[in-house]
Amino acid sequence: MSTQIHPTAIVEAGAKFGAGVQIGAYAYVGADVTLGEECILHHHATVEGFTQLGPHCEVFPYAVIGGRTQDLKARPGKPGLKIGARNTFREYVSVHLGTQEGEWTILGDDNTLLAYSHIAHDCVIGNHLVISSHSAVAGHVHVGDHVNIGWNAGIHQFCRIGDYAMVAACSKCVQDVPPFVIADGNPCETKMINAVGLKRAGFTDDEITAAKALFRLFYRDGLNTAQAIEKAQALPEASSRIVRNFVTFAQGTKRGLA
Repeated sequence: MSTQIHPTAIVEAGAKFGAGVQIGAYAYVGADVTLGEECILHHHATVEGFTQLGPHCEVFPYAVIGGRTQDLKARPGKPGLKIGARNTFREYVSVHLGTQEGEWTILGDDNTLLAYSHIAHDCVIGNHLVISSHSAVAGHVHVGDHVNIGWNAGIHQFCRIGDYAMVAACSKCVQDVPPFVIADGNPCETKMINAVGLKRAGFTDDEITAAKALFRLFYRDGLNTAQAIEKAQALPEASSRIVRNFVTFAQGTKRGLA
């Protein structure tokens, strides 16, 4: 497929394209942008700043990818945004650059950002995220793989969300959400294991049972986090990917577990 650029699009000198890129009417591409092969920018889409899009990404109308951070600590320089392959940015999505020279906002592969959602400066987003409309992820947040963030949820800066977790609609997340759980509320609390999501993702019944045992240790047995980690490491399933992932996440928390 050949590169197609609509005559009304504005493409600054210096922008780099892979093969087969399509840029629609009135779209804008900045001078420091790199677009991977077969990226699609619909009409009125904007990609600017020191931004690198991997192949097969799609940017819908009025989305702004690579906008300057809203962090008031920002200084003149060239912070960046690195985006992997096959990401979809729906209408009015915004994803911001890092804050300072040499700092990056990073998104992995196969993420879907629905209309009006926002990823702030210096976030590190994994793969297969689905973030629903009107949700916002504040600065320096780390999100794992296969995470689902519901409509109108807000994630506080410096929080972490573990793999295969789900944050329910309208939640206010101010602490770390562990892997494999469903969290809900204002403030957000861990409610249960994301059993349906794990089943759909191919986890075995034994692995889901192990996840439920961890939930009881951390949330039902009256233990503090250190005590729960110690008991989790003594479980028969301690070497499984479920327990290792959950324990490693809990050991790394700085804001506490939701």
